[in-house]
Amino acid sequence: MDIQNLSREEKIVMFMHQPNYVPLLFDELASVLCVADEDMGEFARILSVLISKGQVMVTKKKRYATPESLGFITGKFRGNDRGFGFVLVDDGDVFIPAEHTFGAMNGDTVMAQVTSGLTQGKRREGRIVKVTERANVTVVGTFEKSRNFGFVIPDDKRISQDIFVSKGDVNGAKDGDKVVVKITKWGDARRNPEGSICEIIGAWDEKGVDVMSVMKRYGINDVFPKKVLDECDRIEDRFTDDDLSGRCDFRDKIIFTIDGADAKDLDDAVSIEKSGDEYILGVHIADVSHYVTESSHLDKEALKRGTSVYFADRVVPMLPKKLSNGVCSLHPNVDRLTLSVIMNINENGDVVSHQIVESIINSCERMTYDDVTKIIEESDSELTKRYEKILPSISLMHELSGILKKKRNAKGSIDFDFPETKIVLDEGGFPIDIYRYKTGVSNGIIEEFMLVCNQTVAEYMYWTEIPFVYRIHEKPSLEKITAFNEFAGNLGYKISGGEDIHPMEFAKLLNKIKGTREERIVSTVMLRSLMKARYDSENQGHFGLAFKYYCHFTSPIRRYPDLIIHRIIKEFVKNGQLSDERITKLKSIVATASYLSSEAEVNAQDAEREVEDIKKAEYMLDKVGEEFTGIISSVTSFGFFVELDNTVEGLVRVADLDDDYYIYDEKHFTLTGERTKRTFKIGDEVSVVVGRVDAEYKEVDFILMT
Repeated sequence: MDIQNLSREEKIVMFMHQPNYVPLLFDELASVLCVADEDMGEFARILSVLISKGQVMVTKKKRYATPESLGFITGKFRGNDRGFGFVLVDDGDVFIPAEHTFGAMNGDTVMAQVTSGLTQGKRREGRIVKVTERANVTVVGTFEKSRNFGFVIPDDKRISQDIFVSKGDVNGAKDGDKVVVKITKWGDARRNPEGSICEIIGAWDEKGVDVMSVMKRYGINDVFPKKVLDECDRIEDRFTDDDLSGRCDFRDKIIFTIDGADAKDLDDAVSIEKSGDEYILGVHIADVSHYVTESSHLDKEALKRGTSVYFADRVVPMLPKKLSNGVCSLHPNVDRLTLSVIMNINENGDVVSHQIVESIINSCERMTYDDVTKIIEESDSELTKRYEKILPSISLMHELSGILKKKRNAKGSIDFDFPETKIVLDEGGFPIDIYRYKTGVSNGIIEEFMLVCNQTVAEYMYWTEIPFVYRIHEKPSLEKITAFNEFAGNLGYKISGGEDIHPMEFAKLLNKIKGTREERIVSTVMLRSLMKARYDSENQGHFGLAFKYYCHFTSPIRRYPDLIIHRIIKEFVKNGQLSDERITKLKSIVATASYLSSEAEVNAQDAEREVEDIKKAEYMLDKVGEEFTGIISSVTSFGFFVELDNTVEGLVRVADLDDDYYIYDEKHFTLTGERTKRTFKIGDEVSVVVGRVDAEYKEVDFILMT
C-alpha cells in the first residue's frame, strides 16, 4: 500500500489498526502522531468525523480506538420483512434480533456488538449500537391514508418499518398512491421513522407506474441533465478529414451486425475472411470514446449511470438516444467510426496474431438472430436469396464459432443453461404473453466472437502494464466448495478439488446433470457457490470462463468499463508509452470506474429482475382459478415453488397442504408427509391451480391439485 497517497483520516485509522496499538487519550494520540499545536483544531475535527463514520470509538475513559479492538463490528445491515436482520461482515454475518436493530433500515452501515455465538460452530448474534451511515434518505412505497395521518408501506420488503406521515406532510397523495417519501426523523426499536411525501408517482394501475416505482427505488433516472443534453446536441453526425486521419478504411469490406430484432443500440459488427488455414475475424466496435471525451458532462453522466438498464417496457440508456440509438449505433448503409480488433485465428482456435486499430466501416446489413439461425439451420430459401452476398461470411462464422466453442469447453469454461424470458406487452404496458426465449446458433456465433475479442484485448493490454479495467471472476472459497459438495453429495454428485479447484470440475458436473431432474437445482446452487464477476483494476483472471485475461470491450454504448478502456487503448496505440503523471491519474480513474461500474451493474440487474417479476405477476392476474402443469423448482420449509413452462413461478404453501403434516429436509430439499410419506422434491411435475395473485408485491400463490 502506498502510504503517501492515503488521506489523513486513513492514516489515523491505519495507525490504530496496528497490532501493538493501545487506546490513547487525545493528547497522547496527537503527540505520537506529531500533530503541531496550530493543527490541533483540525486534528480534533478529523477524529470527530471518524467517530461519526463509526471508524473510531471513544471509551468511557476518553481513549480512542477502532471498534474492532473494542469488540465491535461495522458492516451493512440487511433487513428482513419480519423485523430482524443481519450485519454483513467479511468473516461471516451476525444475526440481529428485531428488538436490537436500533432503528436501522436495510442498507444502512451500522456498528454492532456481538453478544453471543463467539464459540466455534454457533451462529453469532448481536445488537446494533449505532447507525453510522443511512442508505435510505427517501423510500418508495404505497401510501395508506387515514383521517389525520398516514403511512407509507415500503416496496422494499427488507425495510420492515412503515414510515409515518403527518397530515401536513401528505402533500396531496391519495390512498393507494405510489409515492416517494423523504425521511425527516429516524425511528428506533419502539417508534416508526417519520417522513414527508416529496413525489407522487401515481396510482398502481396507471400505465408505467409499476416500472417507474422500481426505477425510483433503485435510483434509475430516464431523464438526462440539461447540460448533458446540450453537450450531446453539439455533436454532429458527419466526419471531418481530421476525424478520418489515421483510421483504417474498412468500408469496402463485407461487415454486418447480428442483434435481436428489437435492438436499437448496435455496438458491434463482424467480418470474416479465410487465408489458407487461418480465419481473419474482424470485430468492429462503435467508437463511442470519439464523441464522449474524458471528464466531459457526457462522460461524468455515463460514469454515474454505469450501464444501460433494460426493462420490459423501456430502455434507460447510459448515453442519450442521439448517441446510443443514432450517431454511435452501427446502422446499415451509413459510415460509422469504430475501434476494430482484427484477429488471425488458426484451425485450433488460437489467436496467432492481432491488430487493434481505429477504423471506419459501413455495415452492409442489419441481421437478426432469428434470420441468421434460419439461414444456417433451415437454409430458408427466401432469406438465402435476400442475403446472398453475405452467405459465405455466415458459413465461415458458423464454422469458426464452433472451433472457438470447442476450444473454450476443452479448457473448462462453465456454461449455465438458465431459461431466458420474453415478455410481450400491449400498448398500455400490460403483459399479454410470456414465453421461454430460446437462443439459437446465431446467438452462439456472436457470443464466441465477443469472448475471443475481449480475451485478446485484455491479454494485450495486460502486458503493456498500462492501468486498465478488467472483468474478473475469482475462484470460489474453500468453504463454499465444501458446502456445495455437501449439498451435491445428497443427490449423488461430487466435484473434486480444494482451494486450487479448476473450473473444469464444475463444467463436467453440468454436463453430467444435463436433462436430469436435478439439473435446475444443482445449477442454481452451483451458481450461488461461485463468486460474482465484477470489474477491477487488477487482473485476476476469469474463473467461470477459464480465461487468464478478460475484459469488457465490445459494448461501449451501454457499459462504462468498455467506454473507458476504449479511451485508454486509443491513447496507448496513438502515443505508445504514457508519462508517469498520466499513469498515476489513470490508476485513480480505473479504480473508481471499476468500483462504481460493479455497483451499477448489480443495481441494474436487481431492478430488471424486479420488473420482470412484477410483469409475470400481472400476467397471472386474470388466470386465478386456471389449472397449469409445472415443475417444482425449489423447496423450502414453508412450501415449494413451481415453475410453469412460461417461466412464471408460484408458491404452494405448506399451510395449504391439508392432507398431512409435512416435514422439511434441508439437506435433501424435500417435504415429506409424516403419515402418508408423500414427498415433494426438485424436478417433480405437479398440477396446480392459480389461487392468489398480488402483482404489487410480485406474489403468485398456487394450490396443489390432488
